[in-house]
Amino acid sequence: MTALYPIDKSAASTRNPFNGFPRLVTILFLLAVFLAAAAASAQEGRRLRAGYTSISGNMTPLWAAREGGYLKKYGMDMDLISMPSGNEGMNALIAGELEFLAIAGSTTASAALGGAEVVALGTTVERLVASLVVGPAIQKPEDLKGKSVGISRFGTSIDTGARIAIQHFGFEPMKDVAIVQIGSVASILSAMRGNRVQAAILTYPSIIQARREGYREMLDIASLGLPYASTGITLRRSFLQQRRELVTNYVKAILEAIARLKKDKAFAVDVMTKYLRTKDKEVLDGTYDASVTKYLKRIPFPTAEAFRTVLEELAEVNPKAKGQDPQKFYDDSILRELEKSGFINALNR
Repeated sequence: MTALYPIDKSAASTRNPFNGFPRLVTILFLLAVFLAAAAASAQEGRRLRAGYTSISGNMTPLWAAREGGYLKKYGMDMDLISMPSGNEGMNALIAGELEFLAIAGSTTASAALGGAEVVALGTTVERLVASLVVGPAIQKPEDLKGKSVGISRFGTSIDTGARIAIQHFGFEPMKDVAIVQIGSVASILSAMRGNRVQAAILTYPSIIQARREGYREMLDIASLGLPYASTGITLRRSFLQQRRELVTNYVKAILEAIARLKKDKAFAVDVMTKYLRTKDKEVLDGTYDASVTKYLKRIPFPTAEAFRTVLEELAEVNPKAKGQDPQKFYDDSILRELEKSGFINALNR
């Protein structure tokens, strides 16, 4: 077969590793190398990014780390990126568009079961802080049968909340009670208003808004007492291995933010006012009470019990979750190092 370009064998030289290749192939190869290097350089050169997956009180530690100056204190120039749901956030993390993600343990575990190299570093909230809120068509648990419950996306903690709630009242999810994807958490209440769904799984502050509009809280899922890896810190394992010092600094910033939130309600309310985009005192006080005072962990150690609950729920829709060791889905080594060094104890004195 005739080459696209003639090869001058007499010009062979050890200084040219591409000698002997057709010129067009060499050009294309070098172009591919250049583009790959440019993409890597662009990613290295951009500011760090941390994503959050809902506009809810559970995301307050990340917001506070930014607003309190703790990220900058530890040398991180970081953009915070709002993601429509956990699925979109996880896809962005896997693609390298984010370095850190505030997200549910269920979404992290689900992605890991699917082959993604992601891991949780900590669990800031270890209860599923969400409620089953119902409209006027549902007056008693039996009325749920044949109705629809709105969630954000399948595979998220909101989806898990729907399944827990439906089973709590003795029904089978999807068979007895439909589960409908709506999109962002903020859109779920709108779907109830339009009767697209007759019930919904909501988080704070949407729960408070729903009460105002006459909807009824049928079940506070957190009150069931199930240990559940709700919200936490997730990242790619490769990033943890390659940038461990930076990751440690990120965890320090989150820990300092948590300590400040617990001690300084005025600061916390200011942060929530900005990110929840409301000055409504009832909404802010209610969100603070639930998301900070009641359920935010001072020390966000992930636990096997909380991830075991996640895996048991996932096993109902994903057979790969059955029999998995919960400890495979989190790495608490940085938190343990910070505890051993005295850093954590100093924050909570």
